Amino acid sequence: MRKQIVAGNWKMNKTVQESTQLADEIVGEVKGLTLDNTRVIVTPTFVNISEVLKVTEGSAVEVAAQNMHQAKSGAYTGEISAEMLTSLGLKTVILGHSERREYFGETDAILAEKVDAALANGLEVIFCFGEVLEDRKSDNHFNVVESQIKNGLFHLPVDAWKNIVLAYEPVWAIGTGETASPEQAQEMHAFIRKIVAEQYNAELADNVSILYGGSVKPGNAKEIFSKEDVDGGLIGGAALNAEDFIALVKSF
Repeated sequence: MRKQIVAGNWKMNKTVQESTQLADEIVGEVKGLTLDNTRVIVTPTFVNISEVLKVTEGSAVEVAAQNMHQAKSGAYTGEISAEMLTSLGLKTVILGHSERREYFGETDAILAEKVDAALANGLEVIFCFGEVLEDRKSDNHFNVVESQIKNGLFHLPVDAWKNIVLAYEPVWAIGTGETASPEQAQEMHAFIRKIVAEQYNAELADNVSILYGGSVKPGNAKEIFSKEDVDGGLIGGAALNAEDFIALVKSF
């Protein structure tokens, strides 16, 4: 049975004091929940990871990174390697977020290298992809998503997929207040599962968790998460408030 996941992407928000406070509030709320098949993940900024790890230690709340560089080490000022993340005890990293693609020029080829580096260091990858509004309006969204997944992940062997989580994020719905309808989310997630099955096999496709991201909030999460092929969410704004974030965890 594939896992349900609620992952909070804190992006470039929260000081160390604010991060530990938020983490502490989330840990406190999670203690009272039964999480039989649900994972709860938070992703603070790099500089706050160590302090957040202290707060979440011994709890069901996992800590992940928002990004990493593909090189092992070297003259890459300001960057973080996979080995640095694992040395902190991290087990998961987000790669391919639309903001990384748009603002930092991360191409499919670069992301394929990052995926390889992450997996080589034993990290699980939450791999993001999604179309912009123009692609949706021109009915090109399926082609865009298929291309991003194919170029970033389809070079991997079958056994590598046990450490892959997919995250569909229509760019036009990220931080805009716009949200894909539950039917649109299900349609795309079913398509994603189909192309993974065609490339590999049905069992692998059935077992990979596919998250939805794009203005998910307490008011719409239950309907979105109830769809057959939606296994949770990669959450932005609502992850910065403990009450809202926990409401999403309770939406399954």
